[in-house]
Amino acid sequence: MQPNAIGRYSILGELGRGSTAVVYIADDPFNDRKVAIKVENVVKLGRPEEDARLRKLFLNEASLAGKLHHPNIVGVYDAVMDEATRYIVMEYLPRGSLSPYCVESNLLPVSHLVPIMFKCCHALNYAAQHGVVHRDVKPANMLLDERSEAKISDFGAALIFHSTHTQVSGLVGSPAYMAPERINGEDANIQSDIYSLGVSMYQLLTGRLPFDSQSSMSLMRKILRDEPVPITMLRPSIPPPLMDIVRRAMHRDPPNRYRNWVDVAKALAEVFPKLEALDDEINATEKINQLRDLEFFSWFEDVELWELLRTAVWEHYKQGESMAQEGARTRSYYVIASGCLNVTKNGNLLRALKPSDCFGEASTLGGPRVEAEPMATLTAATDVDIVKIQADQLDLLSEGCQLRFNKAFLHALLNRLSQPNSSGGNPNQR
Repeated sequence: MQPNAIGRYSILGELGRGSTAVVYIADDPFNDRKVAIKVENVVKLGRPEEDARLRKLFLNEASLAGKLHHPNIVGVYDAVMDEATRYIVMEYLPRGSLSPYCVESNLLPVSHLVPIMFKCCHALNYAAQHGVVHRDVKPANMLLDERSEAKISDFGAALIFHSTHTQVSGLVGSPAYMAPERINGEDANIQSDIYSLGVSMYQLLTGRLPFDSQSSMSLMRKILRDEPVPITMLRPSIPPPLMDIVRRAMHRDPPNRYRNWVDVAKALAEVFPKLEALDDEINATEKINQLRDLEFFSWFEDVELWELLRTAVWEHYKQGESMAQEGARTRSYYVIASGCLNVTKNGNLLRALKPSDCFGEASTLGGPRVEAEPMATLTAATDVDIVKIQADQLDLLSEGCQLRFNKAFLHALLNRLSQPNSSGGNPNQR
């Protein structure tokens, strides 16, 4: 049951709970501020060794109370570790962690994410200079204050050099963010934390983990053997220099990663000015609203629209501009978002394509794809916006998103074939 008070702190509500602790929001009457109180979880697992391990993790974090003072590390104000109760009093951050921004429908603008990662690097560099390797770097342990300042939290799994208490050994941390060498039993260090930051950036940029599985053993095998899907396949609009930072941070071999946090921070600082040209973040919501109004996308849930938009390329053609010539090959799908295209052959108008009409890759029913050969010229009758999805990138979307897209594409093609030729010409020319 939720207590009314812990020590001098009045409990206002519960913020969350995990395997080692319950976290409450509380009022600190002496300092006139709200605080977060992490209370050791007294529920025992019935396995003495695991119970002792979880207690060490809690003690580990408490031992750092008042020792790490940095604007980008969550402040720890007090720690009480006696037989009656064990709790840690920390800075309260109302915006919570970055976990909600790890889904396709709620990704942070890149221009916001890069400064956050930059500040996390400085925090982790400060910790490393004080003999602390975090060992559990992930979005859930990156918090935001009311001014969107980034702060690293939860040093329970940290490796603390020169510590007076026994350190927790073994596979400490979250497997999905764990560096390959740690899975192989090597000790944690700065390079392994840099790998975890790379995984976090990959997830925050794409809305998915580079490696995922239902079982820990399968997940670890993937981390050791597989290559992640390139970010360029999931979100082509990301600037190549930023993709390179994530790729290097996640390199399987530690010597090929960044040497230290200063180098990572420097690379992020250099890429930041290039983000000014990235305008897809500003009008992403406007684009989603535009897609919702199209019949083609009426099959889609909102989360699937966001997933598709992250993968698609939004192309614009001015009136009179040609986008495809007769006989040109394509490996992409196209859906008209706004404006009209004229379809002509040998100078004769075959039809006019309007918003929600589609064209391009035609093999949507499985089996090997055959590259489509348009037998006509497409010319913008007005200014036109077109959503382009490469066939190979469609294969990387979730199964539900692929099924809806294929259904919508096939439905649109069948609907077009059932209509009379808009130009009144020979139906066989369609």
